[in-house]
Amino acid sequence: MYATERHEQIELLLAAQGRVGVVELAERFDVTTETIRRDLDHLESTGALRRVHGGAVGRERASTREPSLAERLEHHGRAKEAIGRRALDALGPDFTGSVFLDAGTTTAAVATALVPRVARGRMEVVTHSLTLGHALAAVPGASLSLVGGRVRGLTAAAVGADTVRTVAGLRPDVAFVGTNGVSATFGLSTPDPDEAAVKRAIVASARRVVVVADAEKLGAELLVGFASLSDIDVLVTDAAPDAELADALAAADVEVWLA
Repeated sequence: MYATERHEQIELLLAAQGRVGVVELAERFDVTTETIRRDLDHLESTGALRRVHGGAVGRERASTREPSLAERLEHHGRAKEAIGRRALDALGPDFTGSVFLDAGTTTAAVATALVPRVARGRMEVVTHSLTLGHALAAVPGASLSLVGGRVRGLTAAAVGADTVRTVAGLRPDVAFVGTNGVSATFGLSTPDPDEAAVKRAIVASARRVVVVADAEKLGAELLVGFASLSDIDVLVTDAAPDAELADALAAADVEVWLA
């Protein structure tokens, strides 16, 4: 196979999987790892991908890239709905305690699935998301607390020192947390330091932490880490993690639930 043919195949694999590994590509194309590294270097120089440890990811997975709320609402909608429904298994049928909902479109799917239970008035819901707060406030019988702070326009979430301080003073029974990346070595991460600070406080405050993330987030590493895998209890996603991440989650005693 000529180099140009390999390059085309690598780009197709990257588009389908979001990430490629040097060793796997070498075995696939029956060439040396040095050859694959040269291929990846060439493709990076053309802007087709971004090199990371052990392989490459698509350019759209840069560590600081963060899509807007409107973009995310249109992305993986069905998968997020399924994740939202599956995540409610963390509460059980007779749950009557307190729930913290992180900002984000996957946690919004959790909120949507939660509406019938919220309407019964048997649980306290806390969030720092203006979007989720607005939606849940319209539910008759809802018991809702909205954490304030400086509102970050891109995510419609309250952030800043006051937000972090308020969250740190809470002790919710279950927190549903969104993330931009779940990595075997870097843990949970997000592009923005202010968002990361709030997420870190949520994880530290909750009695049980349930992370909701579609499969695109698996293996991704964004700029700011906010929790290690050992800090969470459950990961709810729509596809099985790869071997490296699965082993790391098992070692951290994290339950993985597939939607």
